[in-house]
Amino acid sequence: MRRAIALAARGLGTTSPNPVVGCVVVDAEGNLAGEGFHEVAGGPHAEVGALREAGERARGGTAYVTLEPCAHTGRTGPCAQALIEAGVARVVYAVADPNPKAAGGAEVLRAAGIAAEGGLLADEAARGNEAWLTATRLGRPFTVWKYAATLDGRSAAADGTSRWITSAESRADVHALRATVDAVVAGSGTLLADDPHLAVRDAAGVRPGRQPLRVVLDTRGRIPAGARVLDDAAATLVVVADDLAPEALSDLHGRIAGRAEVAALPRNAAGTGLDLDALGKELYARDVRSVLLEGGPTLAGAYAAAGLVDKVVGYLAPALLGAGPAALGSAGISTIADALRLSVHEVVAGERLGGDIRITAYPARPGDESAVESGTHPVKES
Repeated sequence: MRRAIALAARGLGTTSPNPVVGCVVVDAEGNLAGEGFHEVAGGPHAEVGALREAGERARGGTAYVTLEPCAHTGRTGPCAQALIEAGVARVVYAVADPNPKAAGGAEVLRAAGIAAEGGLLADEAARGNEAWLTATRLGRPFTVWKYAATLDGRSAAADGTSRWITSAESRADVHALRATVDAVVAGSGTLLADDPHLAVRDAAGVRPGRQPLRVVLDTRGRIPAGARVLDDAAATLVVVADDLAPEALSDLHGRIAGRAEVAALPRNAAGTGLDLDALGKELYARDVRSVLLEGGPTLAGAYAAAGLVDKVVGYLAPALLGAGPAALGSAGISTIADALRLSVHEVVAGERLGGDIRITAYPARPGDESAVESGTHPVKES
């Protein structure tokens, strides 16, 4: 199963809006017969690839799958039926499928006389499939907040300069992170101040046509005609408030001249920005299952206040500024008792990040069914 989990990870960034899935088939004697993973949305599922490689050796054997085999016909046939036709005697899966359209594979297998068991290494498999599982359960994208800061938590100096706080190696690591998500989100403040590109720079690591959607939250429609996010490196969605004056909306369409799509969404209850729940539904409807927050402290604070941050990836540079904006803006927290506590999942430091430190953590949400259990890992030197 652990090998199947490792195989599943190879599909990160290419399978959405489908899950990442890995499968290992062993023959009746317990010897490796075949393995596979879901490589691309619309392509063969993991079980099909593993069974194809195993051939007749699958008969009487066991299939280990990271997600309960599907029982429906979509762009491909049901994997439960493929396992039945291959003659496997036993199927062991890690995580039950929460998608009501595809769930029920285990029962189909049992009805065919195949032993089907779930739960093996469920936490590990769920962590690897965290974006799809969370999005499927909640109907909104899994949200990763990425930030770069000094050790004293500053995202820029007092004069506003911020290039570059972290090393070139850390910035390359961020591009690898971008390549695993469906959309990159930034606010108009960051857009106007920094003119970010928001696309994955190393296209060699991205399947053609698979650049993340660039999403600009531009309530008042102020994006300039020369903004870098309007080039043809990736698709761009500009989200404005639905109360934007008709003349301002017309002017916006004239400036972007078909280089980006425009969506109008309601403001939040305070009227200070966009309704982030509505944004989540809009992106989910566009097959976005994971987003990376690349905006400044204001955007991050709004997401944190709304309880919409599912994962935090912080890049910390061994430097001090003593003044300047903090990495996280107002998040509606006024007392230490209300602090958003995190569970540290991984710490990476060393030459791989040019001397920086990368911390990956998850908000502690007791009782939240979307949460995926995580363990704390020691520092990794690289």
